Amino acid sequence: MLKPKKIAIVHDWLVTDGGAEKVLKNIIDLYPNADIFTLVDFLDKQEREAILGGRQTNVSFIQKLPFAQKHFRHYLAFFPRAIEQFDLSEYDLIISSSWAVAKGVKKIRKQLHVSYCHTPIRYAWDLYDEYTSDLPIFMKQVVQGILKYIKRWDYRSSKRVDFFIANSYFVKERIVRNYQREAVVIHPPVDTDSFILESEKEDFYLTVSRLVPYKKVPMIVKAFNLSGKNLVVIGSGPEYDLVSGIAKSNVRVLGWQEREKIVGYMQRAKAFIYAAEEDFGIVPVEAMACGTPVVAYGVGGIRDSVVENETGVFFMEQNEKSLNEAIENFEKIPFEYRKIADHAAVFATSRFKDEFRSYIEFCLKEFYDKKYH
Repeated sequence: MLKPKKIAIVHDWLVTDGGAEKVLKNIIDLYPNADIFTLVDFLDKQEREAILGGRQTNVSFIQKLPFAQKHFRHYLAFFPRAIEQFDLSEYDLIISSSWAVAKGVKKIRKQLHVSYCHTPIRYAWDLYDEYTSDLPIFMKQVVQGILKYIKRWDYRSSKRVDFFIANSYFVKERIVRNYQREAVVIHPPVDTDSFILESEKEDFYLTVSRLVPYKKVPMIVKAFNLSGKNLVVIGSGPEYDLVSGIAKSNVRVLGWQEREKIVGYMQRAKAFIYAAEEDFGIVPVEAMACGTPVVAYGVGGIRDSVVENETGVFFMEQNEKSLNEAIENFEKIPFEYRKIADHAAVFATSRFKDEFRSYIEFCLKEFYDKKYH
């Protein structure tokens, strides 16, 4: 087995402990001696310990720009320059964990770059109109110009990657469409061991997410307002006041909760409701690990994890009518909770590590065989 002497891991930015950071943590577990590079790093002590094992990172010049801690995204136009200024010439292997610009780091001929792509940068490709539609005319023109620049740069820089890994078949298709590159699929790691099967379900539905627009939580609440069925909403974010303000008495909005409480609700819920279009979606797998079926918007990476009529059901429009019809269909199906939990185990952390390590070894062999023959 080929063993690179020096490894660099490049991650877009470190500001919270989310799904991409769970991937990063497991990559670091596999390569504990690697150096870590990121645009900005504003993790608190607890998050740093959880994701990085307490380690420090190498950051870009954006870290020191005014108001960067709260508003670093406003420096989007500088992201390509910032990521390209990292000098990685001393490393044999570069692994990027990228949903924005990390995969655009520069490399030299002797280096292997494998990119774990959570998604091609969404606001430059798929969500261009959504990000600019409500802006004042002058600001809209400025932002459109920046996004066009980012899109061109994103396509050019994709050619620097030697091998792509996609986190779902949905993202694999986007990599083919946007970059004209192939990718293997390795699903993200899910800590299924922390979510224990419970076969005694109670008479309520559950949704857990950040309360931001694309998660469609207000739509979920409105659907349950209409049906009168019991719903528990867990999460915080900009839409908290909106969600809690429209909720009727059958909808409990709990805000942020400790992980242990979330697990308890997931175990007892009749079903988990998921209305976002995601590139994969870790939380529905966590719910299934508890034996809890999922009622999900059937577009995107969710189709990699939910098996229709076996571990959940889909609705095909992000509106109250479509969701309530799916719930009515769900209630007619005798789901097997053990079977659902067994299916979720396919996405366990150990599986991710085995697949990722094996693929990196394959890439090293392919790269050096081509280089020296």
